[in-house]
Amino acid sequence: MDGPERTPEPARDSLASALRDIRAVVFDTDGVITDSARVHAAAWKTAFDAHLRAHPPADPALRRPFDVQDDYLRLVDGKARLDGAAAFLASRGLDTSDRTVRAVAEEKERLFTERLRTHGVDAYPGTVRLVLALRRAGVGCAAASASRHAGELLFRAGVLDLFDLLVDGGEAARLGLGGKPEPDLFLEAVRRLDVPAGEAAVVEDALAGVEAGRRGGFALVIGVDRAAGPDTGARLLRHGADLVVRDLAELVVEGAPR
Repeated sequence: MDGPERTPEPARDSLASALRDIRAVVFDTDGVITDSARVHAAAWKTAFDAHLRAHPPADPALRRPFDVQDDYLRLVDGKARLDGAAAFLASRGLDTSDRTVRAVAEEKERLFTERLRTHGVDAYPGTVRLVLALRRAGVGCAAASASRHAGELLFRAGVLDLFDLLVDGGEAARLGLGGKPEPDLFLEAVRRLDVPAGEAAVVEDALAGVEAGRRGGFALVIGVDRAAGPDTGARLLRHGADLVVRDLAELVVEGAPR
């Protein structure tokens, strides 16, 4: 009598070669899974520009409005809300007392929540395609975010169930995890997936995020260049990305199931 039929190993031929030895992937949320980075950037601009008008820097050269490309990518993107607020205020020579930082951050939070609930967000189709290919190949998938809104964002975008787990800003605060560029958030995600960082990948669109992946000793750090500016991809590489793509569908082999 024949023995039980063997289950074949999960096929990985739908994945780009860089991912074929990877056992788990941690995806940043804003700007990687969902298009919420643009909502964050718009909320930060409104909050920062109002503060600049009310408290103009002594140096006229520092009175320019918040730039949703350069300032956002360099100083805010990927960081915890208070860290981002403090970094921008310091860059313009403004008061960075706890009271001021919290006031600006809370205004940004109010604006973001209002815009999120009015307009919602979408998931990037290329990211969904990659996650589905990873899951077919038996690769663990986690979402991570410094934002306390991450669960709501993923749920509203209809993709929360695609991920094995989520480590968000609420969990980071509860566990005392350091903010990016510290790798704590990503390391907690792979710990829960029971995969060493040296066998896992991080996917990030933020400079602080790719730096965190590099500091965490991840086998692969993938930068997503949504801005597609003249040097945005090069910046991601300089901060720690091993490779940079414009869309995560580039990591799914052509002809793989959608």
